[in-house]
Amino acid sequence: MSTSYIQNLFADRIGGKRYGLDTAIYKFEKIKRAKRAAQQERPDVELFDLGVGEPDEKAFPEVLRALTVEAAKPENRGYADNGGTPLKQAAARYLKKLCGVELNPDTQILHSIGSKAALGILPAALINPGDVALMTTPGYPVFGTHAKYYGGIVHNLPLTAENNFLPDLDGIPADILARAKTLVINYPNNPTGASATPEFFAKVVAFARQHGIVVIHDAAYAALVFAGKPLSFLATPGALEVGIELHSTSKSFNMTGWRCGFVAGNELLVKAYGDVKDNTDSGQFLGIQNAAAHAFDHPEITGQIAAKYSRRMDWLVTALNKIGFRARKPQGSFFLYVAAPKRAVAADGHAIEFADGEDFSQWLIREHSISTVPWDDAGAYVRFSVTFQAPTQADEQRVIEALAVRLSRYKLEF
Repeated sequence: MSTSYIQNLFADRIGGKRYGLDTAIYKFEKIKRAKRAAQQERPDVELFDLGVGEPDEKAFPEVLRALTVEAAKPENRGYADNGGTPLKQAAARYLKKLCGVELNPDTQILHSIGSKAALGILPAALINPGDVALMTTPGYPVFGTHAKYYGGIVHNLPLTAENNFLPDLDGIPADILARAKTLVINYPNNPTGASATPEFFAKVVAFARQHGIVVIHDAAYAALVFAGKPLSFLATPGALEVGIELHSTSKSFNMTGWRCGFVAGNELLVKAYGDVKDNTDSGQFLGIQNAAAHAFDHPEITGQIAAKYSRRMDWLVTALNKIGFRARKPQGSFFLYVAAPKRAVAADGHAIEFADGEDFSQWLIREHSISTVPWDDAGAYVRFSVTFQAPTQADEQRVIEALAVRLSRYKLEF
């Protein structure tokens, strides 16, 4: 079959004439294929999916009831555009109650169709060709992907254990800083599970002021903390002068598919986001927005979810450390980020070598039906998630104990 003329029309930003011809396989596709293969080869062996990055349960009953009520209201049927008042007001109450941050819901808060959509929209408001977007790696790439679409340049800041998985702002080259327009951070962090400190956020504010940089804090996991109160970047003195923060119902309220959250912070930045958004989408269904408002007014829901993740994390850390990992419980999120072993030695002395985290992760799936996510951007690591399917505490323990049994036949060397 001859090549269609369409092959020559794709934009350079997605590959141009070579679009669709690249045979490289994205790591998440490799994971999917390996999982399918493992299930086909060993259909009698339960596959434990500790790689999934979303909640294992549905939204709480009271939020579902709120959606039912709101969806039936005729006034909610039309375009939402840049959002409804109930969500903005609930978001303001949420930030004040949970984080001690006081904002004007009319000018400093605007809804989003989830944080991913907001991260995809914001570069249009900020990035010109040649501008540098500072991103952390490993991390969530969406803002950087769209920054490159607009001709921007992404400069990655490695997150390493030596620096507590915080970016080294002092090590950025001067020529990069001269062109830097934005800094995107995310704490509690995906995938490392690391948490920020008030001191780090204060340093970020000072850094942004000094270099004229906009800070975007993706706070998708902000309320999923295992002790103490959630820490908002916006609670930092001066933060409202330099940046914005993204919140979402997805992880904190078991509402990933609902696609609803908000952008909050600097008034001018929120306005710019809204202007671009107004030309990008027509807003999330008001029934969903108003149900999300109910969720934000009930942060105790997140407390219950965080307690479950904390319990599972305790058990997982203990189990992994017994078989040779050096795992440490994070202060929040549902991710456990651990260094991948260099080799696994069986009882008969046979050794399996691992070139990197992906190599180890693939071995876990293929040989042991345990799914994780590899991250080799700043060292060889794998990410376990405690959002695995387990409807009861007994099931939680069973999964983790079975995982440990499957790997206990090997001595892991790091």
